Amino acid sequence: MFTQDTYTARRRQLKATVNQGLILLLGNEELGMNYRDNVYHFRQDSSFLYFIGIDRPSLVAVIDVDNDKELLFGNELTMDDLVWTGPKETIRDQAAKTGISEVQPLAALDGLLKAAQAKGQPIHFLPPYRADNAQKLSDWLNIPYAALKSKASVTLIKAVIAQRAIKAPEEIAEIEKAIGITVDMQLEAIRSAQAGLTEAQLAGRVHGVAVSSGGNLSFPIILTVNGQILHNHYQDTVLKDGQMVLCDCGAETPLHYAGDLTRTFPVNGSFTPIQRSVYDIVAAAQQAAIDALRPGMLFRDVHLLACEKLAEGQRDLGLMKGDVKEAVAQGAHTLFFQCGLGHMMGHDVHDMEDLGENYVGYTDTLVKSTEFGLKSLRLGRALEKGFVLTVEPGLYFIPELMDAWQAAKKHTDFINYDKVQAFRNFGGIRIEEDFLITGDGSRLLGKPLYKTASAIEALK
Repeated sequence: MFTQDTYTARRRQLKATVNQGLILLLGNEELGMNYRDNVYHFRQDSSFLYFIGIDRPSLVAVIDVDNDKELLFGNELTMDDLVWTGPKETIRDQAAKTGISEVQPLAALDGLLKAAQAKGQPIHFLPPYRADNAQKLSDWLNIPYAALKSKASVTLIKAVIAQRAIKAPEEIAEIEKAIGITVDMQLEAIRSAQAGLTEAQLAGRVHGVAVSSGGNLSFPIILTVNGQILHNHYQDTVLKDGQMVLCDCGAETPLHYAGDLTRTFPVNGSFTPIQRSVYDIVAAAQQAAIDALRPGMLFRDVHLLACEKLAEGQRDLGLMKGDVKEAVAQGAHTLFFQCGLGHMMGHDVHDMEDLGENYVGYTDTLVKSTEFGLKSLRLGRALEKGFVLTVEPGLYFIPELMDAWQAAKKHTDFINYDKVQAFRNFGGIRIEEDFLITGDGSRLLGKPLYKTASAIEALK
């Protein structure tokens, strides 16, 4: 937990922005894996963590803007609970640390909400992403379950995003801790990879680094020799010499801030000439994107710049042809780069995605594209000082997509399909790092991790 002043200041700013009504912030519940008492690892709601800071289940916070009151609702542990959990700090003591003095049992919340509704007091809530919290909101506020998303407060959504998007110094320090652990995870993957291991065995070693550092994963590890599958989690596939491993992983600190890094590396420690050529294209595109990061720059334009650099490299390999800018404008490059260049990062690895990409990554005037490739760009808006984001270009050779496009004779002015087919078993390459937007550019976060092809090879 940060200092009491941090949380009180965050709530003060939120109240000033929302301006009226009740703000209802739901913490998460523990969820059973296969029966109620065998629970998944608990993860608190990120917005609740940001404003309240208490990392325990079954809590609800109410911020009464009209009467300048802050209340926390939750049930203290009973003796029966303590038998299983051991002694824990009381909710009241934890609330005091976050600057909240009034604590009531959960049963008192329903009456408070009913009284507010009777007075016509607006009740602001964020869109629920868990079924149990959605059901609570439906019962408390008498809103049909299916209508909850549309009834969520846009005023509150925008206010939360405006605050959480700009990272304070203490948050940046915590993110850098997460990235530092993530660097160690990547080094473990690169150094441990060898023919005969399975993807799962290698991923297990990577996971162990995160847990042994005191935190956990910020998302399930993506580790695969089939790098063309964008979110392919590890399986029992056996690594072989000549293959590359794509490892996309992230650590989460005990305060629940995320890291997110990707490296692609050869199983046996040596890239083949064609693997190195493609790797260098991705690295050059990433560097061009990094050099363009600065306040006021549309991240959508940074994405398109990276796309042009990728297309230039593909043209040099003979896979594409024609004018690069026109090829990108028409979307021909998306045969090889189907996703977005990056996303916001903080408490969530895809920061605040539960609040809606249209609010987090776009604006009322900058609307998210529906075109293939661009529709997967999570962040398009102008960058601001204090944003933390990823830059992660890649080249992905998907046989099914190649065949479909070739059969449809799609973008034949820009794609040499006869040469593309030679890459159908190539896989994919992605390079990803995390950056803070500064006053005049950007700064790489965390300790550096080797990323040139030669430096990757030297790690073995």
